[in-house]
Amino acid sequence: MPASTGAWRRRVRTVPMMLAATVLGVIAAPIWIPAAAAVDVIQRRWRLPQVRVGLFALQYALNDSMEIVLAPLLWLVAGFGRRLTSETSIRRHQWVQAWSIAVLGRRAERLLGLRVDIDAASQAALAPAPVIVLCRHVNIVDSSLPSLLYGRLGIPSRGVIMAEMLADPGFDLIYARAGSVFIPRADGANALALVAEMSRQAQRVGGVGRVGRVDAVVIFPEGRLFRADARDRAIERIAATDPVRAERVSALRHVIPARPGGVLALLAGLPERDVVVIAHTGLERYPTFADLARAVPLAEPIRVTAWRTARADIPVETGEQAVWLAAQWRRVDRIVEEARGGSPEPGGEVSRCPCPPR
Repeated sequence: MPASTGAWRRRVRTVPMMLAATVLGVIAAPIWIPAAAAVDVIQRRWRLPQVRVGLFALQYALNDSMEIVLAPLLWLVAGFGRRLTSETSIRRHQWVQAWSIAVLGRRAERLLGLRVDIDAASQAALAPAPVIVLCRHVNIVDSSLPSLLYGRLGIPSRGVIMAEMLADPGFDLIYARAGSVFIPRADGANALALVAEMSRQAQRVGGVGRVGRVDAVVIFPEGRLFRADARDRAIERIAATDPVRAERVSALRHVIPARPGGVLALLAGLPERDVVVIAHTGLERYPTFADLARAVPLAEPIRVTAWRTARADIPVETGEQAVWLAAQWRRVDRIVEEARGGSPEPGGEVSRCPCPPR
């Protein structure tokens, strides 16, 4: 499908800006790296967090620029764009996406101290694909977690991503072609239609090993980063329209009530897929990336707990599916509560996150 006029107008701005920022970052590295190191030393931050964060940001820019360079080449080999939606083209773009996530994952571990610990039972729950994946959302970093975990298993992923991430040309040029969908925040009907269309694409069945048979479809049911005030407002809105549901979610402390719309659309569009829920702890003390950057390198790992529900054990009726989803999110909340030992919840203002499965 050809890009819209709006997409080209956006790319005329974002692509040159990213390429210029990358070139500038590389050329100026002999200046900004010693300067950042000097600031760290003056502040007696001997593990050089500003240098580490700067190098990680440079790696991100390099990845984005590589995706920009590869995008037109992939367009050419897809018959000048005519076969971009073919399974072969989707697999190529998913390979680029997986490569980028793997590189950033390694750099995040070495530079930022972001390590992922997952127990054997949780690791076993992730595979096999195809699956629908529901993940907790507390920091922009965890938006990459499901794709990273599945990438290590050689399983491609596609995700439900907020449309704001189209400002990142790597997402704009690669991720949509890899099967992800970018949904508008303020237009629920259009968002659900896009999720349904993604489900139809993911449901395509070809021969053994075809993309429609092996991927993980990722969604963050909370729709934004967790904040205590965002959770409270969500519960208040639910109470105003659905007191029964409000009673089910009123005890949540560490998660925002899961929004059922997108999850129910995926369950309807992908009726044979099991569901994997990913809960994680370790990022609660870093509500924003700036908070995380100040703590680099991190001392504690991200601890992942995952479980799988067979499709036969998920209700068929949508109302019962919503009740089932609420129960899954209460379990996520309990896991976080146990890991935190009942410590106070993170505060701060509401931060809407574009939820990229980077």
